[in-house]
Amino acid sequence: MMLFVVVSSALLCACKAIVNKLAFYPDNIHVIPAIALPEEIQALSTDTDDDITITSLFLPAHDSDKLVIYFHGNGGNIYGRLPSLIQLRNFGFNVIGAGYRGYGQNEGEPSEDGLYLDGKTVFDFAINELGFLPENIVILGRSIGTTVAINTAQYQEIAGLILVTPLTSGKAHAELGIFRFVSWLAGDAFNNLDKIKHVKAPVLIIHGNQDHVIPYFMGEEIYHAAVSKKTLVTIDGAGHNDLHDVYGQQYWSSIFDFLHTAWK
Repeated sequence: MMLFVVVSSALLCACKAIVNKLAFYPDNIHVIPAIALPEEIQALSTDTDDDITITSLFLPAHDSDKLVIYFHGNGGNIYGRLPSLIQLRNFGFNVIGAGYRGYGQNEGEPSEDGLYLDGKTVFDFAINELGFLPENIVILGRSIGTTVAINTAQYQEIAGLILVTPLTSGKAHAELGIFRFVSWLAGDAFNNLDKIKHVKAPVLIIHGNQDHVIPYFMGEEIYHAAVSKKTLVTIDGAGHNDLHDVYGQQYWSSIFDFLHTAWK
């Protein structure tokens, strides 16, 4: 019995290491030093429970007690999302662009569990240190950032959750590509489909119907699994990486409308 436990634990650790290696593509080069950030953008340092220091970006808005927390996708880093963060702030709300361990110049190595801890740390910091109320917070996740967003939002009394091109699970996603023959290695990784059932807040899902990275049907499955008030916005013709630019008018207007409805 003890041998079985040891072998099972070793296999689980090995599987997690493989999944993490395939899932994350951090950019550690294109980083903007705090001193070089625009005056209205602040570098925000937070310490996780496992003693990793994470730098995020805080864009304060004048005369607003509302906050959007943004969790980005698996490539690049938070500095590459500055246009999206500025657009959200221009809507009149405070914004935190959450950093991840191992991305930019942050300490540590990216992992599923690590990113969940990073998300919790930023969320708790926003409440306990910056003074935002949970009911005044909307969480937004993009691509693999939807896994951090859903994990952070579940069971919380927040104002809303925005999911842009969400996946259902790591295993389901692996089954679609060249790794389908070893998709079992993913186990229960990135299981959005189960966790969305624990989200109480209104949910907005945005997905292009020509997305070949995270297929549209995954957004539909997340929509049907959600138990709270929910909206699915289908952007006809959009893929995975052209939502902001080519289809920006529909994309941003959907987010703008949801934010203002969430905080009525």
